[in-house]
Amino acid sequence: MTSVSYRDAGVDIAAGDALVDAIKPLAKATMRAGVLGGIGGFGALFDLKAAGFTDPILVSTTDGVGTKLKIAIETGIHDTVGIDLVAMCVNDLIVQGAAPLFFLDYFATGALDVAAAKTVIAGIARGCEIAGCALVGGETAEMPGMYAKGDYDLAGFSVGAAERGALLPAGVAAGDVILALPSAGVHSNGFSLVRKIVAGTNLGWDTPAPFARAGTLAETLMEPTRIYVRPVLALHQAGLLKGAAHITGGGLPGNLPRVLPEGLGARLNAPWAMPPVFGWLKRAGNVDTAEMLRVFNCGVGMALIVSDAEAAMALLENAGEAPFRLGAVVDGPGIMIENEESLFA
Repeated sequence: MTSVSYRDAGVDIAAGDALVDAIKPLAKATMRAGVLGGIGGFGALFDLKAAGFTDPILVSTTDGVGTKLKIAIETGIHDTVGIDLVAMCVNDLIVQGAAPLFFLDYFATGALDVAAAKTVIAGIARGCEIAGCALVGGETAEMPGMYAKGDYDLAGFSVGAAERGALLPAGVAAGDVILALPSAGVHSNGFSLVRKIVAGTNLGWDTPAPFARAGTLAETLMEPTRIYVRPVLALHQAGLLKGAAHITGGGLPGNLPRVLPEGLGARLNAPWAMPPVFGWLKRAGNVDTAEMLRVFNCGVGMALIVSDAEAAMALLENAGEAPFRLGAVVDGPGIMIENEESLFA
């Protein structure tokens, strides 16, 4: 029998080593207080005391980017999905009052394209810089036969911490105001529906986006998920935040109730500012309003429950955000949207 190697089976160890060498400086740029060691060990170490915590509770999250990756793969736009990956994890940490500490990624592919993988991981490192957390490691899995040529998948895992008495939500009550932080667009949820809608049109990914002044359809849809860490934690540290909801899959109706105590609901006031991509998706796919609200963020990336709305708005505006009043917490369960028919008018 002719001698065979791992490379003959489709796995290139040298390519994997080259990728590790290429991303080491990217990871180093994300280091923060508390990290012990660097990339290359069997595990990552973190010192909570060195990070400034006294009596911390650890909070962990994991997530992916979903079928938004298909657009990245089909168009070669790999530089933003890493930001999406970090955002989907760290935004879920901050709504619990936790500051992101470190992040690990999982990159799986059939045959490793070092250049594409480095671009993806550079996006992950950029997301970690924005979030103030360290990229401490990850896994690159080359699995021939599991993925088609050029395909890859991503998963992320993040750990944050909060002092024991600073977890959210806390003290949410009827009468509290709900503020919104705008989304940048579709973010990272609902892309199976987005792709189906686009497939039903005569548009290609390189067609000028019909809902934007500039950019192709792919470029505009690939706008990365916003990372809300710094403004939300600043609001929390100022004692102004009682609860927060990251608006992802399930939309406002599915995510806002997760931070409301039993017996309380929310009354939201439509219309609100919404990126034009959502109106285009609704029209192009003839999507019901209820379905739009259940699948997409519809312009609200983060919902914030506060008691002093004026002080909260001022702090967020000083941080460079454009918050707007979304509604209020009310007695009785359920999410009610007044003037819902005006949302996509």
